[in-house]
Amino acid sequence: MKYVGAHVSAAGGVDQAVARAVEIEATAFALFTKNQRQWNAKPLEEKSIEAFKAACAEHGYGPHQILPHDSYLINLGHPEREGLEKSRAAFLDEMQRCEQLGITLLNFHPGSHLNKIDEHDCLARIGESINLALDATRGVTAVIENTAGQGTNLGFRFEQLAEIIEHVEDKSRVGVCIDTCHAFAAGYDLRSEASCTAVIDELDAVLGLNYLKAMHLNDAKSTLGSRVDRHHSLGRGNIGLDAFRCLMNEPRIDEIPMILETIEPEIWDKEIRWLKAQMPT
Repeated sequence: MKYVGAHVSAAGGVDQAVARAVEIEATAFALFTKNQRQWNAKPLEEKSIEAFKAACAEHGYGPHQILPHDSYLINLGHPEREGLEKSRAAFLDEMQRCEQLGITLLNFHPGSHLNKIDEHDCLARIGESINLALDATRGVTAVIENTAGQGTNLGFRFEQLAEIIEHVEDKSRVGVCIDTCHAFAAGYDLRSEASCTAVIDELDAVLGLNYLKAMHLNDAKSTLGSRVDRHHSLGRGNIGLDAFRCLMNEPRIDEIPMILETIEPEIWDKEIRWLKAQMPT
């Protein structure tokens, strides 16, 4: 079983994200629990928390079907103390918001060295940041998203994700989310069923599919190996539909949320229906 959905808006309250997921017949969804472009946000109100939990229960969304994303401002590998502490505090707040909402996954971009520290030192710093957040929370898994490798962003190679996880003390509460657009831009060819299967094989060999907790399903405006992060609608970019057909039929990646971040929200319902139709009956 695969859970398929999209990153929906939480405008008007986090419970409204559930309603929007229902509208597009999603069996999974992603959301921001606060403004993703601001450092600070007012705490979640108890009535908002209860409304979210009630909506999830009403429509049958379990914690394993929900993939919140943290703020884009956070850099858990920041080379400077002030930026690092600010990022760590914001990340902890994001983890605690998930705790309050009964969500067990938090998706995040790992971090950037900003050309100021060694790559391996930055990866170790990201691992240390994860440890601090895990020590201060319970029940929430830190889900590292692969990047396209744009600028000084790390986490674009599977080996880098594995290196971060090596530094995490509680391996039971860390995992990865593979974004297809980011992987393609980082040089992983997904354009045919054979090449897509080969990438899954490589992920398993380098990292282990037990760490795969979610996927972002996006076609790519960017070209293979360009290290440019530009999403596109399914079948309209440089990856093509074969990859997504392959993923929906890949038995090794069942029971995880598979989330659209494609560029036309008005056709998410159609994309979700197409993805569901590819699954074996």
